[in-house]
Amino acid sequence: MKPSPKWYKWEVLALLWVAYLLNQGDRQVFNSVLPQIRDSLALTDTSVSLIAVFFNLFYAAMVPVGGWVGDKFSRKWVTTLSILFWSVATMFTGLANGVFLLILTRSVATGGGEAFFGPANYSLLGQYHTDTRARAMSIHQTSYYVGVILAGWLAGYIGDHLGWQYAFYIFGGAGVLWAAVMAWRLKDAPSRDLSEAMSASADRPDRVFAAQPEIRKGEKAAGGLGDASSPSILDGFKTVFTTPTALMVTIGFCGFIFVITGYMTWVPTFLQENFGQSGAQAGLNSMLWTYVAAFVGVLLAGTLSDKLAAKNPRVRMVIQGVGLILGAAFLPFMGSAGSLWVLYLCFAGWGFFRAFFDANIYAALYDVTPEHLHASCSSAMIMTGFAVGATAPYVLALIKQATGSLNATFPILGIIWLVCGLACLWVSRRHYNKDNAKIKIQQND
Repeated sequence: MKPSPKWYKWEVLALLWVAYLLNQGDRQVFNSVLPQIRDSLALTDTSVSLIAVFFNLFYAAMVPVGGWVGDKFSRKWVTTLSILFWSVATMFTGLANGVFLLILTRSVATGGGEAFFGPANYSLLGQYHTDTRARAMSIHQTSYYVGVILAGWLAGYIGDHLGWQYAFYIFGGAGVLWAAVMAWRLKDAPSRDLSEAMSASADRPDRVFAAQPEIRKGEKAAGGLGDASSPSILDGFKTVFTTPTALMVTIGFCGFIFVITGYMTWVPTFLQENFGQSGAQAGLNSMLWTYVAAFVGVLLAGTLSDKLAAKNPRVRMVIQGVGLILGAAFLPFMGSAGSLWVLYLCFAGWGFFRAFFDANIYAALYDVTPEHLHASCSSAMIMTGFAVGATAPYVLALIKQATGSLNATFPILGIIWLVCGLACLWVSRRHYNKDNAKIKIQQND
């Protein structure tokens, strides 16, 4: 039975929601059991941090390839096969017995597999959701929060009771099963002409889907979207780095990822070492307060963004800048908090306002870049952000080693967000609406 065009875009959102939950849960598994891995394999803080560094670096290096593949081939199969690949690699991570194998399975296999997921995932979601784009991506982003909370607690619990290896077996196995569901239910987005046909024939969706191959053939013959969908691997970089607003989204994303990567890697350890919590407690508390608040924040920010951006598109980046500035205010207090409840309040405040940036990352980027390059532009931004963010676990480990604790790292992270937030406000005022208008003119032509 063919899915109805009226509601199928929400099924796509549901399918990608679970996939992204598994994606982020898979990443958080390592952070939650990091102390167990370190102790069982007799590793130092700096050596174990290199696993996270190489993961992010390899992920960053492979993302441009993932973006190019996502623009050139079926986005359904790119997302589905990447889920299968990284899930199998996650299962093999449980067999690692040293730094080399951990780097190989986490960095090369898992990082490489996930690099193909992100660009195709977001561009596919953006194709199905146009007038509901920020709202859909905000809902989609909640899976990130649920994933890290679930993985933070469950992986820590499994590590405490069964051993850290089983956390990787269980989460990897869940990904393999969901890849099978994606292969069954997910479909590639229809072309622009097909979308118009859907609107004209909403009462007969069977005719619309049957017409899809002919419409796409017509596009190629006319030299339209069929030709534009085969960009070179560098087109996304050229677009992002020559469009002021897209460049600012990317710079903001760099600071955003640096802080988040450092936070997610070391805060579970911070709670275990500074407050004596177990692996399960630290895994849960390091993520629960932050991401429950972020869950609320992202839905609010996404809805607000779609509503206000209809009148003034630059509001998207204004919301991003405000989120970074207000989120930065909570970071310095994390390192000096003497009470767990004060610390949890800081976690929640930081999480709520970080969601303002989260909700608009791809909506803002897609507002100022050509539709046929969305996956490639996403990959350019992701590569740059994760290349910068990859250094965070090691930098924080060096500070921890020099000072004896992680307390001194939090004010530094706050300064990074403050600077990025102010820059977002400045660029939004000078360039956002101009870049958005330019894209609209190109699309109409």
